[in-house]
Amino acid sequence: MEKDTTLVHSRNIEGYDMKIAHFSWEFPPVIWGGLGTFATEITQKQVSLGNEVTVFAVNDKNKLSTSDMWNGVEVYRPKTLDLTSSFYLFSNHDLRSWGSHFNFFADVLSYNMMSASQLVDVLVRKNGRSYDIIDGHDWLGVMGGIIAKKELNIPLVFHVHSTEIGRSGGEGSRTIKDIEFEGGQIADCVITVSHSMKDELKSLGFPEYKIRVCWNGIDPNKYDPQKISHDEKIQLRRRYGVADHEHLLFFIGRLVPIKGVENLIKAMPSVLGDFPDTKLVMLGIGDLENDLRLLINHLGLNDRVVMRTEFVSEPERILHYAAADTVVLPSLYEPFGIVCTEAMSMAKPVVVGAKGTSGMREQVIASGEKQCGIHMNPYEPEDIAWGIKQVLESKEKGIQMGKNARERVIEQFSWDIITNRTLEIYKEFVK
Repeated sequence: MEKDTTLVHSRNIEGYDMKIAHFSWEFPPVIWGGLGTFATEITQKQVSLGNEVTVFAVNDKNKLSTSDMWNGVEVYRPKTLDLTSSFYLFSNHDLRSWGSHFNFFADVLSYNMMSASQLVDVLVRKNGRSYDIIDGHDWLGVMGGIIAKKELNIPLVFHVHSTEIGRSGGEGSRTIKDIEFEGGQIADCVITVSHSMKDELKSLGFPEYKIRVCWNGIDPNKYDPQKISHDEKIQLRRRYGVADHEHLLFFIGRLVPIKGVENLIKAMPSVLGDFPDTKLVMLGIGDLENDLRLLINHLGLNDRVVMRTEFVSEPERILHYAAADTVVLPSLYEPFGIVCTEAMSMAKPVVVGAKGTSGMREQVIASGEKQCGIHMNPYEPEDIAWGIKQVLESKEKGIQMGKNARERVIEQFSWDIITNRTLEIYKEFVK
């Protein structure tokens, strides 16, 4: 007689005791952006709540171990084959227009195929493993999720952290847009990172009934201003030539058009006209580096704007937040904006882009007794300057905004809250 597992399975779901497979292109030690940070944090938290978690991640240059355990998370990094020339034979005009970047698309496709094969053929069919749900992150991981869903007949969550049309400023690859659209149609559920992103997905034809909103999270115990000493902060400020009486503005992010960095620099003459004892430190890498340096020179801001173009560790990133007085994030498009949450957790007032698709607009309360920052139009340098000046006008007000910001993070954006919300969404769709 076949054993009835209905009650056991139901009890497991109620207790969050699920078996979860993530397709996440980024995972330690390979982290390039917010997706990697999200996958790193949420998978550890899912394990801590009693779930079995398996992650399929890219094997950077095929130099990493193909499998290991990382903080309780089972990780597979299948070695990929160089299929560039083979895929090119039947690629469309859009893909061929990628030129030298076509090999990246081939690597993504190979990663998805190899990872899906590892899950379906090895872990499940050969080793007798079972899974309750698949979580595919962005277009980079949803293809593997689609394959596994079809082969194993288990629910697929398409976790949309951003879209091609948004990342590219309205253009982008037709092929990636098609992959995202199909992911939205085939997945049982679409989780996205803000209500603003939900509106964007609806406009792109994603079925509204599938979409669930779950913000990203932060660890307020890690991002804690009390854990950074006064001397550490002063030492970093001195590194950038910031005196005690000067106000340090801080930007962190990729140096690409969508982050609004050019308009931030253009805003600085107006800021300095009213508050000359102000300095801006910009931390990030990207294609605009040379153009931004030319702009800084053209505007005569060489002694007021410092660019540091390198990747820094998380502890050093936290130190930068601690040393800053105000964090300015003028993104033109920001589905969530984890750097905003990090700054808020470090008790800093934040001046954020709040036009169009902006998860930061949802994070930051811009008025009232719980105000923790300023909303501004990132397309207008004068409005960016206005937002910064709103904070600079009163040191006491800025400090209070920072305190409110940290309280809001603790109340709304801790990983405990976000993970439980994610698991509740999974429960809706687990068979």
